[in-house]
Amino acid sequence: MGLIWTLIVGGVLGAIAGSIMGKDVPGGIIGNIIAGFIGSWLGTSLIGEWGPEIGGFFILPALIGAVILIFIVSLVLRNMGSKN
Repeated sequence: MGLIWTLIVGGVLGAIAGSIMGKDVPGGIIGNIIAGFIGSWLGTSLIGEWGPEIGGFFILPALIGAVILIFIVSLVLRNMGSKN
């Protein structure tokens, strides 16, 4: 049950970050989960472990990290699209 809870929280974090940025995460639900996981790692690496923790994620750093990740991915995808 812990793995399922972690996947759900990761997906929700990725979806919230996508909504904040106004951009769709490539890959749908799987993309949201990946953005949540990588964003959590990025956020806790940059900011540290603070705030509420749910499903193994520190929510505020994970959300900030996911927003940063989605911003970077959108820039890369936009630049790749303009070169073709």
